[in-house]
Amino acid sequence: MFRNGLEPWHIAIMVVVLVLLFGSKKLPEMARGLGKSMRILKAETKALREDDAPAEAQNGTAASQAEQPRQAVEPIVVTKVSEPTKSTTA
Repeated sequence: MFRNGLEPWHIAIMVVVLVLLFGSKKLPEMARGLGKSMRILKAETKALREDDAPAEAQNGTAASQAEQPRQAVEPIVVTKVSEPTKSTTA
């Protein structure tokens, strides 16, 4: 019974139900929207992979730079300047 998950008549029934639910005019619009969404998703994942590649290369050079000793930096002393008092003339 469950040996063949989707047989041709299962798919035919699904198509008939979809046409009855959404109508024949709405289905091509939905397919177009799905296609656009897939293209956008593909472009975004490609952009993310391209963004990650330079970051990984920089991490490799940063690791080699971290092994080298760094020069000591003298601390900076910051003093807070008091605000001038406002005099009231009446």
